[in-house]
Amino acid sequence: MFELRDLQILSALGRHRHFARAANECGISQPAFSARLKKFELDLGVPLVERGNRFQGFTPEGEIALKCAIEVLDAAEGLRQRIAESRGTVAGQLTIGTVPTALAFVSMLPQAMKVAHPHLSLQIKSATALLVQLGLEDRTFDAGISYLDGVLPPSLVATRLYDERYVLLAPRALAPQTSGSITWREASLLPLSVLTSDMQNRRIVEQVFQEIGVSANIVLEANVFSACLAQVQSGFAATIVPELLVRGLPAGDDVVSLALTEPEIRKPIGLIVTDRAPMLPAVKALRDIVEALLQ
Repeated sequence: MFELRDLQILSALGRHRHFARAANECGISQPAFSARLKKFELDLGVPLVERGNRFQGFTPEGEIALKCAIEVLDAAEGLRQRIAESRGTVAGQLTIGTVPTALAFVSMLPQAMKVAHPHLSLQIKSATALLVQLGLEDRTFDAGISYLDGVLPPSLVATRLYDERYVLLAPRALAPQTSGSITWREASLLPLSVLTSDMQNRRIVEQVFQEIGVSANIVLEANVFSACLAQVQSGFAATIVPELLVRGLPAGDDVVSLALTEPEIRKPIGLIVTDRAPMLPAVKALRDIVEALLQ
C-alpha cells in the first residue's frame, strides 16, 4: 500500500516536471526517487509518467493521481494546522508567491507574522503573475500577492490590497529635473532598464508607451528589479518602478524619483488564496496580518 511519502514525491514531480529537481526537493537521490516512483506505480497497477531520458509528462492515470495527491497532502497539512490551532497555536510553514513589484510590501510581513505567530515560518518566492496563479492551483504556494486586473479561475479568490502607481527613478545626471513629475512621453526618451517581457510590470509599461504612441529607449532587460536599480545607481540608465518600492530604498543624492503622469496609471494588487472552507489557519493568519498592515 502506498504512503504519504509517495504522494509527496508525485506532487514534487508535478511542480518541477523534472526528475532531478523533484528529487532534490524531496531530499533524496534521483535513482532513489525513480525507484520510489516505480514502486508507487506497481502498487497502483498503472504507469503514472511517460518514460524517457527525461520527464515527458504524466499519463492520464498519472494526472488523476497527481490531482488526488495534491488534495490529500493539502488535507494532511490542514489537519496538522487545525490540531495546532486547537492548542492555541498557528504553526507550520506558509509559502507566498509574489510578483516582484510587490516585494516591498511583502517584506513587511515576516516581522509582523513573527510577533503574532512565532511558530509560523514564511517562505517568500518571487514569480511572474502567471506562475503565482499556477502555483496556487498546484499548491506550490499557500497564498499569492499579484495583479488583479485579470480574470481568476473559480478556484481562487482575491482581496484587494492597494493600487500600484509608478515613478521614474533616474540618475541625477540623466534626469530632466530633480523633483515633481514627468510624463511617460518624456520618460521614453531616457535610456531605460526594464523587466523582461514575461513580467506583468513590463507589459504594463509597454502598454502605456503603445497607447501614447511612442517607442521607449530600452537599453537593458532583466528579470529582477535589483539589476535595473543597479543601472540607476551606476548612472547608466533610468527605470520605472512601483511607488511602494521606492519607499523602501535608501535615499541618495545621486538618484531622482519623479512621479509619472499623462497618463497616471493605477493597477490593483491583491492577496490571492484558494477558495476553500474552512480557510487554513496559516492562510487566515496571513490575511489578518495583511489587513492590519493596511489599516
